[in-house]
Amino acid sequence: MREPLVEDQLALLHTAPVEGFGIIFAIRTARAWWYSAWLRTLARFSRTYFGSFWLGLSNLLSVALLGTVYGAVFNIANPWEYVVYLGLGYTIWGFISLTVISASTLFSMRRDQLINNSLPAIFYCLEEWAFQVQTFAQSMVIIMIPILFIKPVLWLHALTSMWLPILNLGLFCFWVTALMAVLGSRFKDVAQLMPILMQLTFLLSPILYRKEGLGKMALIADLNPFYRLLAPVRNALIDGDVYVRTELITLVMNALLIWIVCHWLKRVRYSMPFWV
Repeated sequence: MREPLVEDQLALLHTAPVEGFGIIFAIRTARAWWYSAWLRTLARFSRTYFGSFWLGLSNLLSVALLGTVYGAVFNIANPWEYVVYLGLGYTIWGFISLTVISASTLFSMRRDQLINNSLPAIFYCLEEWAFQVQTFAQSMVIIMIPILFIKPVLWLHALTSMWLPILNLGLFCFWVTALMAVLGSRFKDVAQLMPILMQLTFLLSPILYRKEGLGKMALIADLNPFYRLLAPVRNALIDGDVYVRTELITLVMNALLIWIVCHWLKRVRYSMPFWV
């Protein structure tokens, strides 16, 4: 029996299923999980006239309403500046909150696929993360359009200053997705706890108000990990300020936590079908 040609062996490698749990797997399957997430968005708004535009529109209306009400409650001297501050903070918080809450039920919702398919569990984490990133991007673009007329310099900051903070925010949301997916599948109470926790954290975070308004209680914001990722993105957009050293340290920590969570996900992959 003759040996397969080199060309045939290479073709077989290219058509073989991709296996793994690390960055190589994520890169090799990027088109699959990114496109799968996009199909979820299309299916979500199928047979609607505005399609995914509803994502940004609902966010824009919420910001307009909250800005009007709380601008009057707090007696804001410059309401337009407050709308910019609130709009960016509220949009970024929505990305973080939806990521945490949806991830806590991720593997429970994908129970049949986990049991019947041979895809590694990290694929579903990547797909969920991509879906939230796409949702956030659409909401951010819609909210930035009116902000362009209020404070045009934000677009310059978006092009020059926000790359490191937004990268750290995205990496943070990925490892949180994987972490919450495992915890949510192992402990069912997590799915009930996280919406409550995120709502309380939202009220304690300087999003509707400025951090200076907390006075001696500003330590609450400093110890809030979600706000610590939100604030650099918002500050980079509004003021163009980026603390490169801090962002690089955060980047290294995010990379380390991604490695730890992915390694943990690999270790529990055989136990997960019994948990869900």
